[in-house]
Formats: sequence, C-alpha cells, structure tokens
Amino acid sequence: MMIYRFQRYADATLGSGNLRAAVTLPEGEDLNEWLAVNTLDFYNQINMLYGTVTEFCTPTECPVMSAGSRYEYHWHDGKEFKKATKVSAPEYVEYLMNWVQGFLDDEKIFPSKIGQEFPKTFKTTIQSIVRRLFRVYAHLYNHHFAQICALGIEAHLNTSYRHFYFFIDEFDLIKKDELIPLAELNASIISGELNSQQQQPK
Repeated sequence: MMIYRFQRYADATLGSGNLRAAVTLPEGEDLNEWLAVNTLDFYNQINMLYGTVTEFCTPTECPVMSAGSRYEYHWHDGKEFKKATKVSAPEYVEYLMNWVQGFLDDEKIFPSKIGQEFPKTFKTTIQSIVRRLFRVYAHLYNHHFAQICALGIEAHLNTSYRHFYFFIDEFDLIKKDELIPLAELNASIISGELNSQQQQPK
C-alpha cells in the first residue's frame, strides 16, 4: 500500500537526522500521496503528544483554545458548528481530531491505494487540516511546555514540531501570519538550519 511505501522512505530519511530532506518529495512520486502520508503522520504524532498532557489540559485550566494571551481559536466545522464557537482547549482538540479522522476515513478524499485519484481540492483540504494541527502545537508550547519538560518528552515535541515546520514550509501550506504564535521558535529552526548548512563540508 502507498502509505507503507512512503513511510519506509520517510523513516529512512529521518534516520539521517536531516528533517528538511525528510519532507522533500521523493523524485518521481506523486505530490498528493506525499502530502497525504505526511499529514497522517503528523496527525498521529500530535494525537500522541497531546495525550501526554490531557490531565493538565482541562476545561478548568484551559477554558479556551489559545496560544498565549494574544491568540484564541474558536471551533467551526460548517456542520455541527456553523459559526465559530468558543470552546475549551480539550474540546477543541477533540473536535479537531474527530474532524480530521473523518477526512482520513473518506476514500474519496484520502484514497488508500496507489493510483487512485485524489480530489482536485486535496491540497486545500490539507492546508485546512495542518493549519488547525499547528494550533495544537502552539497550545502545547504556550501552555504546557513546563509540564512536557517535567515528563521528559520535550525532545519529542521539539523534533516533531521541527519536522512539521519543514513540511509546511516546503509545500507552502500555512500562511506566515498564522504561524506568528510560534514565531520565535520558527526563527530558531530556520537559524539552526542555516548554521547547519554553513558547517557542512564543501
């Protein structure tokens, strides 16, 4: 199946430690298939990472989905929530994960077999998904990073987010202004990449 073939490639590339290379479309491969398998991977990673702080991220502690005091996210799916609605962070994440799962389970949107056609609007769908997944990273960093450090999993979060950032940057999936809540971290990632390139032997 397509997903396992790509996963093997991604895992092998990740093993090199070069996250930028890990997100680059393999030569001769289909862009939509690559976007699909990576989006599924990040969905699973974020699900796992958020799951580590659910005892801390409660409606009482996080009554609104936010990234610091300046950025607040309201839930809207065009169906059950036709208007943007303020919900707690755990509610937002639950709605989001169920919403994404709905896309993943739809063979017309996320075909599971090689050669099946993707819808013409597929990249737009991916952009909508990753834009919202980013908000979970932003919430984790702004509101639960101390707890993540106490659990000893900050390296996992940092690696996951760096991988995610290179992916969305490589394929221009999220507008720059949407990334402002993690602007300093993003700048650090870019700086680290440039330093790494400069240190490589020529």
